[in-house]
Amino acid sequence: MADIICIIGNKGGTGKTTLSHMLCQGMGLLGQRSVCVLTDTCREPLDPAGRRYLVADARSRDALIKVAAKIRSLKSWMGVIDGGGNRTEMDCKLYGMADLVLLPFRDSHEDMRTVLRDLELFPRAYAIPSQWPVNPWQREVAEKTLAEFLGPYRDRILAPVNTLSASKLLLQKTVAGNLPSPLANACRGIGRQVLDLLHLPYTDEVRSNIPVTNSARLSTPHAAMAT
Repeated sequence: MADIICIIGNKGGTGKTTLSHMLCQGMGLLGQRSVCVLTDTCREPLDPAGRRYLVADARSRDALIKVAAKIRSLKSWMGVIDGGGNRTEMDCKLYGMADLVLLPFRDSHEDMRTVLRDLELFPRAYAIPSQWPVNPWQREVAEKTLAEFLGPYRDRILAPVNTLSASKLLLQKTVAGNLPSPLANACRGIGRQVLDLLHLPYTDEVRSNIPVTNSARLSTPHAAMAT
């Protein structure tokens, strides 16, 4: 049975979609088959070509039920559901079906106040600093703010995902198979954290920058995810 990871949170603009795609890309680099599931009706599905994962459109209630059931039926797969922002009811639904819940947040007071409420609302969830500053001074300020707002929840806060301009490449309609090494390394880092939380083994691909077609990489064709 596959695991389902839901990336949710009440605040918009925290990087949920970017994190979803980076996580799936990282899973592919670590030898894990995954599918990135779109639920945000304000977004359009992306082309799976050039990615190390499949994509699924679950923007309707019925589609989400079908896609989640299909993912569960696939042995040794993983589903990553991008929950979108400002949808408390949907977040609660996704929380109920998830094996692991991630709550991205950025280095603003508003983000931290919101993720604090979400950590209280979703006691099994982990918060993950997203688009975190890399400038030493800005990072120091961000860490102090995090300690001030979220100190009691430190054991439920994962390692930060640093700001990386190349991450936007994964949100293009179609991506090139040969993505920059810093992006691949960042995606691997997210994947390792999640696989460790799920107590799942993984193996890094040595030839991570060699383009691989989906048909060669995945034993289940795109039709397997049809809703």
